[in-house]
Amino acid sequence: MKKLIAGNWKMNGGLEANEALLRGIAGGLGQPACAVAVAVPAVYLAQVQGLLQGSLVQLAAQDVSAHDAGAYTGEVSAAMLRDFGVRYTLVGHSERRQYHGETDALVAAKAQKALNAGITPIVCVGETLAQREAGETEAVVRRQLAAVIHQVGQCVSELVVAYEPVWAIGTGKTATPEQAQQVHAVLRAQLAAATTQAAKVPVLYGGSMSAANAAELLAQPDIGGGLIGGASLKPQDFLKIIESAQ
Repeated sequence: MKKLIAGNWKMNGGLEANEALLRGIAGGLGQPACAVAVAVPAVYLAQVQGLLQGSLVQLAAQDVSAHDAGAYTGEVSAAMLRDFGVRYTLVGHSERRQYHGETDALVAAKAQKALNAGITPIVCVGETLAQREAGETEAVVRRQLAAVIHQVGQCVSELVVAYEPVWAIGTGKTATPEQAQQVHAVLRAQLAAATTQAAKVPVLYGGSMSAANAAELLAQPDIGGGLIGGASLKPQDFLKIIESAQ
């Protein structure tokens, strides 16, 4: 299974900055051994679609609506994302769950809408520090993933899953490779119980992966790539992570 390195720009960017960043990435990308994507703010989808023409970098969105169309001001539907050539979309990122109150059921509905439009959802799961300290990590991530598996049925093998320990996002803290591998193994077993094609599903690590720790994390048997935050805004760091994903 080819690994996937997906950069999540979060609420960062600008017309000039986006062009400079992607020029820097394209200049050093070569022929990567992994798939590469960037998840950009919705207002920049059109610009980045143009900048990625002819590139091996694929376009991703940071969110998608659970609705097809209608009176949902500010929302962006899966069909709209498809119009801009979006290949992937994040669903259930911890910041959406925390700041926007997204439930497991809503995340599952968004994943289904993405799949219906031919877009691969990157389903984010992960525990808070309090949940980890209470020994609830496995129960939390299994519950979050189970909601999506139940919703999408036979399409489980078309998902990407990203484990992002909430306590390690933007904090500079990182799960040790052993801690990350333990949770990835749980998620892979859960996928294997749901589909005979579980081996097709990349399970990414998304907790402050950096140029310095990427190789060790990506060497773990069940870590199938990375969901990269801050480091994806720095061309050389992002390229180093991509280089580590053999």
